[in-house]
Amino acid sequence: MSQAIILVDDPADWAAYYPARHLLSAKDYLQAQQPVCTDKKVQVINLCRSYKYLSPGYYCSLLAEARGQRVLPSVRTVNDLSRKALYGLHFGQFEAALDKAMKHKGGSNDHFSLLLFFGHTEQEGLIDLGRQIFDQLPCPLLKVDFRRREHWGIEALKPLTLKQLQGAQEDAFARALEQFNARVWRNPRRRRSDRYELAMLVNEEEVLPPSNKMALKRFVRAGRQLGIKVDLIGRDAYTRLGEYDGLFIRETTALDHHTYQFARKAEQEGMVVMDDPGSILRCTNKIYLAELMQANNVPVPPTAFVFSDDDAQIDSLIAELNLPMVLKIPDGSFSRGISKVATREALTEALRGYLKQSSVVLAQAFMYTDYDWRIGVLNHRPLFACQYFMSKGHWQIYHHQSSGKTASGNSRTLPVQEVPPKVLKAALKAAKLMGNGLYGVDLKQSGEEVVVIEVNDNPNIDAGVEDAWLGEDLYRQVMLEFLRRLEAKRIGLPM
Repeated sequence: MSQAIILVDDPADWAAYYPARHLLSAKDYLQAQQPVCTDKKVQVINLCRSYKYLSPGYYCSLLAEARGQRVLPSVRTVNDLSRKALYGLHFGQFEAALDKAMKHKGGSNDHFSLLLFFGHTEQEGLIDLGRQIFDQLPCPLLKVDFRRREHWGIEALKPLTLKQLQGAQEDAFARALEQFNARVWRNPRRRRSDRYELAMLVNEEEVLPPSNKMALKRFVRAGRQLGIKVDLIGRDAYTRLGEYDGLFIRETTALDHHTYQFARKAEQEGMVVMDDPGSILRCTNKIYLAELMQANNVPVPPTAFVFSDDDAQIDSLIAELNLPMVLKIPDGSFSRGISKVATREALTEALRGYLKQSSVVLAQAFMYTDYDWRIGVLNHRPLFACQYFMSKGHWQIYHHQSSGKTASGNSRTLPVQEVPPKVLKAALKAAKLMGNGLYGVDLKQSGEEVVVIEVNDNPNIDAGVEDAWLGEDLYRQVMLEFLRRLEAKRIGLPM
């Protein structure tokens, strides 16, 4: 096996196995106390006891990806395994193979469980099936529960921990680990279509949608002019999503949300999709973003990851970042889940609350500016440039008031060519790390200092704001990119 980092919550979990040169605790890996933690050449095998969202195990996979390392399981796999609606997308094509495998196995039971170690099982007749499951959801230790109704089907998938293995299972896992080699996983078979119909996912009940109603109409009109029929759909259209050639998500995205399910299904169907699920994964977690930016020398505010609210941690934070500072939970949006703290007492109280929601909190030095830059980037090219001014009497663009109302500051849209080169360069570099989709890069500028605050996979495009300079051409450029990708897909070229 190639050089690997094996991550566990407690090294004692590894007691039943042979010594590992690069066995690390999750804590040591997260805090990057050894050079191997950031070596891009190694394979990370995450054997933490839990991959639950925002747990240490989850963050190990998240930060491994941010550091450019190959990790098993990936954050995408972890997220897919957490919801049956997501992992169910992977296995519709295996129903016939599953029936055949179970007939070969024989027996009259209607329930059956299979343990897979890196996709390997020694049970005769089920070896190929185990490999196919691992091919779709690569996870080191996986329990698969099958149930027979009219046909055999996968009822549940659950990651296992080392502590759950006993005797012969421990030996089987050790053998599978020795045999494991990094593979290039095949992409799901993509369907082809000659029709250009685009589904645009919206939520009419959303308070702060990424596009207002007039902007949605302009997207529809721009698509029609290019021969793309754009249909507005809601979450109830999930089962018929495959009827379309592409998906454009104009609803605020999140991992534990139907928007991510739509993106995953669209990808599985071979559709052109923005936001693609990879971009959603990379952009919706501020911890991942901060690590990725720093690892690639993108300027960000002085940043620290916080794991506890004890006195030593508080002292260290104040010494490193000074007061006031900003605290962020990983997946907040529209200025939610963000606090500015100006005293030690406020810092302690805020951390105590945030650490109940997430095992890691992001702390950054406070940098006041009258406005934030937002650079819209589409396929590595700047699309629009805005200055968002702070809400009156508040330090953020959005001010969520105790009454339940939300106030926001003014904005100014200007030609991309008038953006300071330093701002544009940082924005394009940050967006490139996310992928080739549609992004909104938020930056602050103070004199000659420019820092990236975050990258949004689902940037606001509102009529009267982001389109104030380009007008209808902004929507046309987005639809032209869809058209380019649809044509590339039709003739088999990379998108």
